[in-house]
Amino acid sequence: MLDLARAAAGVGTFDWDLTTGVLSWDERLLELFGLDEATFDRTIEGFNARLHPDDLDRVTGLLQKAIDTCGDYEAEYRIQRPDGSLRWVAARGRALCDGSGVTERVLGAAWDVTDSREAQYRVVGVLEDMAVGFIAMDHDWVITLLNAEGERIASRARADLVGANFWEAFPATVGSEFETSYRRAVATGETVAFDAFYPEPLNIWVEVRAVPSGGGLHLYFLDVTERVQLQQRNELLAEVTRELTGTLDAEEAVARLADLVVPALADWCLVSLVQDDQHTNFRRSLRDVGFRHSDPERQSLVAEYAQTRIPALLDGSFVERALSSGQPIVLQRQAAERIRALFPAGRAQELIGELAPEAFAVLPLRGRGRTAGLLSLFRGAGRGGISADDVATAAEIAGRAGLALDNARLYREQRGLAEGLQRSLLTPPPEPDHAQVVVRYVPAAQAAQVGGDWYDAFLQPGGATVLVIGDVVGHDTQAAAAMGQVRTIVRTLGAEDGHGPAEILSRADTVMRTLMVHTVATVAVVRLEQTPSERARGVTRLRWSNAGHPPPFVINPDGSVYPLTGLRPDLLLGVRPDTRRREHEVVLDRGSIVVLYTDGLVERRDQDLDAGLQRLQDTLDELAGRELDELCDELLSRLLPDNADDDVALVAVELHPQNRLRPPQAGPNVVPPNVPDSPPVTPQPD
Repeated sequence: MLDLARAAAGVGTFDWDLTTGVLSWDERLLELFGLDEATFDRTIEGFNARLHPDDLDRVTGLLQKAIDTCGDYEAEYRIQRPDGSLRWVAARGRALCDGSGVTERVLGAAWDVTDSREAQYRVVGVLEDMAVGFIAMDHDWVITLLNAEGERIASRARADLVGANFWEAFPATVGSEFETSYRRAVATGETVAFDAFYPEPLNIWVEVRAVPSGGGLHLYFLDVTERVQLQQRNELLAEVTRELTGTLDAEEAVARLADLVVPALADWCLVSLVQDDQHTNFRRSLRDVGFRHSDPERQSLVAEYAQTRIPALLDGSFVERALSSGQPIVLQRQAAERIRALFPAGRAQELIGELAPEAFAVLPLRGRGRTAGLLSLFRGAGRGGISADDVATAAEIAGRAGLALDNARLYREQRGLAEGLQRSLLTPPPEPDHAQVVVRYVPAAQAAQVGGDWYDAFLQPGGATVLVIGDVVGHDTQAAAAMGQVRTIVRTLGAEDGHGPAEILSRADTVMRTLMVHTVATVAVVRLEQTPSERARGVTRLRWSNAGHPPPFVINPDGSVYPLTGLRPDLLLGVRPDTRRREHEVVLDRGSIVVLYTDGLVERRDQDLDAGLQRLQDTLDELAGRELDELCDELLSRLLPDNADDDVALVAVELHPQNRLRPPQAGPNVVPPNVPDSPPVTPQPD
């Protein structure tokens, strides 16, 4: 039965008697070698004669090792048959020893593996041509195959690696993500893919797929260093942009810059700010405001150097040259010595010697036609020079930083203009009798967006209180100028006695056409008035007209809240001057609050106006009962985002009861001299 199985499998057997020297082959093995009983001389020499010359020494050595150790024999080799054909044979055997440990004979089997070898060669040919590195390892982690790309990436000769233990050939993998991933792939039988950095001597990033195979492991790997470096560069630039645009404070921006470029681009760095670009002495116009060292123990040295270096620099220093030319300066070696030469004897010279940079680069932070600061990078001798790619990255960072610094300068200038506008809008409101008026104005986060919103509050000669809220279409200086014109027109017309809200808006439309004020605005006008009878009853009549503006809200004394809406909104001012303006009225109890606001309080890019109005009403519901100043402040705090992209104006009035003393929080009673005092109402105890 065993003979039948061997024959079916194509396995031949051999028996080499070392005492007699006779090598016996069975019929299958003779057939495999293309011999017969007559042509095989039954000696080891006869076997060797059929071995391929390139395999002879190796196979002889393996046999001798088995004989010397009484161990197993295993080999694959090529044979040359008498007809000239070449076959691959796999052989396994065992040495048998006598009682004293001397080998007497070697028994074993052999079979034809030509087909599998040829298939393997075809695979190897494909692997050899791949642009992907390939390493095959057996179950003992011995490297059995390495293709040309793998040889290139590993920077090692193939002859040095094939047959070597993988962990010994690549010691940096031991204890790293490489080893963890490879052993997991073998243990689970599942492919593991990952990216990792291989340190000295390769210094490369590789993308690896570890594929289990027959108890061993196949590794497919790509050198992705350029891709990873590009990704890291883009991430660094993105982080720089996020940090620099996260604040409009110049010093804070450049201080953050120092933290970003170390250690990505340098071992340590300094960031300098030009405080006065009109000053002819660079030592007085420049100040180091950001610094960082990758070694925390040397941070204090850099801090001291930042305090001492600029005042100590001699004329013609690298800093002065970069500042005046607007061009980067790069030193690839001996930076410490060359910088030391630009200092007089003193502490700055000592510090640069202690910090000992080998390479140095100083890059101007260029804004709009001006140098806003400098970025100075330093690398120690262990890190080498600053590559062209790193200089390009640093230049990109410097450009973004310079723009951020220049934006900060422009922001301060524009913010000053906006604050001037704000002061002009925040005219003290009147405080008629027992009415408390509160006004608020919040500029947009971007100064250029300020200008279109306004509020107003004034008294008519007859004693009626008029509140106005408006918003000129647009968010720029032109809108601010137009706002000033429209506000003045409405204010002037409204200050005349007897004009109601609708008439004020209608006449404003006419005047705007006459004066050729080519703008469009939303405006709501509210008039609070009382007859003697209404005063005695403790109520106030509110009349309003609305030219396309968000509706004012009323908070009743019982805490209920409702908007002042008509059947439909009227057209905006400046659209059609002959439009008929409608007027509405409501009677309010004393203790009511009226709130007027501009759309920046309720409109967002991520929500529609109806949702914003509902949110405002809900917030007023929650704030009902608060003192008026607190209510307005809390309303703005809750509804405005941190970086609002629109300015907001707000005016609110609380109608305090007239049969009691004016409450302290309402402040003094302030009215124009031509407005008569209201008749007294007998105060009642609380």
